Amino acid sequence: MHPPAPPEQVARGEQIFRSNCSFCHGSDARGGETGPNLVRDEVVLRDQRGELITPIVQNGIPAQGMPKFALSAADITDIAAWLHSQPLSDRGAPSTLDILVGDAKHGEAYFNGAGRCTQCHSATGDLAGIGSRYEPKTIQNLIVSGGGGRGRRRSAAAAPPVNVPPTTVTVTLPSGQRVQGDLDHLSAFVVALRDSNGAYHSFARHDSIPKVVVTNPLQWHIDRLPQWRDADIHDLTAYLVTLK
Repeated sequence: MHPPAPPEQVARGEQIFRSNCSFCHGSDARGGETGPNLVRDEVVLRDQRGELITPIVQNGIPAQGMPKFALSAADITDIAAWLHSQPLSDRGAPSTLDILVGDAKHGEAYFNGAGRCTQCHSATGDLAGIGSRYEPKTIQNLIVSGGGGRGRRRSAAAAPPVNVPPTTVTVTLPSGQRVQGDLDHLSAFVVALRDSNGAYHSFARHDSIPKVVVTNPLQWHIDRLPQWRDADIHDLTAYLVTLK
């Protein structure tokens, strides 16, 4: 049982959470298309004042597509206070975040300009007709996640609008031998992959040995997430919905 936090701390935590975390975990922290329910998450339930949540937020979980956030320990303590204030009932209740609140014209300008979306995407190419194929919430989640990511919860309806290359990994052994392939599993203790011939390889990890380099084709979206403003995401969503 967590002791009640001061109301002003809970309010700060809610504001920080919704500015940084709601697009993946839902505005009520009970889960979205790309992020799990945090209210009933085991780590959150064991956490007292942010001590377990802080390293996860500040370091991220790259293998699961979660970026690291430049939030202070005090900010994360406030987020923890808000999470702990949420009732545990109604597990898995969907987020009530209003999706279509952006400006489509601003979204188009951002898509073609400051957002740098046209470096990889085209409104008449890979994204043509996306507004007819996907619900607005799915489109918004695709913006945030890039359309996929290992370890994310996705239904068939939330599949990427284009074929996303798999995340790959290069493992360099102490002998200098390099093994490359599609990433299957990565943790602090094990890295596993499947090479181009279909052979499965698994290696124990001890600190920085062996050397592991992960190449995620969606890394740009992951890195961009902490920098996006709420308005950018909503405007982009409103614009992409118009591409029928």
